[in-house]
Amino acid sequence: MTAPDQLFPAVLLAGGQSRRMGGGSKFLQEIAGQSLLTRIVSTVTPQVSDLILNININPEVIENIKIPTVKDSVEGFAGPLSGILTGLEYYINMGSKASHMLSVPTDAPFIPEDLVSRLRTGLGDLPEKTIVMAESVGRVHPVIALWPLSLAADLRIALVEEDLRKILVFADRYNRVNVVWGDHEGDPFFNINRPEDLEEAKKRLA
Repeated sequence: MTAPDQLFPAVLLAGGQSRRMGGGSKFLQEIAGQSLLTRIVSTVTPQVSDLILNININPEVIENIKIPTVKDSVEGFAGPLSGILTGLEYYINMGSKASHMLSVPTDAPFIPEDLVSRLRTGLGDLPEKTIVMAESVGRVHPVIALWPLSLAADLRIALVEEDLRKILVFADRYNRVNVVWGDHEGDPFFNINRPEDLEEAKKRLA
């Protein structure tokens, strides 16, 4: 069982190509005077021990964000699983003693301030290879999850040797628990993929 006072490290996922937004760096889009990245960093930082940003572009496009940036450890834009693997391997190489790592996308501007503490409740007394994912509005959010560091080697095999790209296909090989959030104030995991989603987020904040 994970100690209640243990903090987990985290990876912010921004390694995609943002095709539905017309390309570019989606996480630099602004709502309420803040970039999506700035907003997410400020929410996640107090909840974790360490934070890295997974991107596959020149990090010089990011201003005023003082966190390490790491490119995918698997080439070819292999999707979110590659970003998750990159984070797991980064923290293992850094000697992290944490049991799990948090993954969060950079296109979800309403991430809750109790995300990690709520996800932690899903671990309970289950084995070390338990993956805990967020769920809302009847939908599981595979990129918003706690991942055991012990799964890094398995995930690399799945990505490189099996060419696996679907997160849930991989996750369902292990114990997977979902923690459910209500949506009485709107979906806390609403994500921005298209220009119209960005406008919807702006309206919600207004």
